[in-house]
Amino acid sequence: MKPSQTTFEELVDAHYAELYHFALARCGRADLAQDLVQETFSRAWGARRQLQSVQRARAWLYTTLRREHARLYERQRPETRPSEQLPVVPVSDRHCDPDSLALLQVLERLADNYREPLLLQVLGGFSCAEISAMLEISENTVCTRLYRARRQLRSALDDEPKKVLAR
Repeated sequence: MKPSQTTFEELVDAHYAELYHFALARCGRADLAQDLVQETFSRAWGARRQLQSVQRARAWLYTTLRREHARLYERQRPETRPSEQLPVVPVSDRHCDPDSLALLQVLERLADNYREPLLLQVLGGFSCAEISAMLEISENTVCTRLYRARRQLRSALDDEPKKVLAR
């Protein structure tokens, strides 16, 4: 079944919010996250005839968003800075409470190869097999990266109260 315009609009309505949250977790900026999701749906609309079934649309959209995020960095070379000098996005830009902001900041410190599978599983709800197909890596590699990402998160969050008390 090929998606019609009405079906495509239903896909947008059903997946916009979760794609936005995934994009925000990937790039850390609300305006850029909105642009990425918009571009994702724009590309998805152009390629809608390639979609084999509506049931596969969710993974298809996540893959398209990941590729859009990668294209962003192909077009521009971001200025690299040591992680301790990265600007902290104000809570008002993140629209979340301080605990959630602390979690997002810890997530941003994870290496991409650990953060991406974790976000796909936690925010996207994808299985290890689905993540494996999306990232084009083995399922065992996905499981290993998820384990290591969680371990690093746990360690960083355990250290977080100590940092607050040291201030």
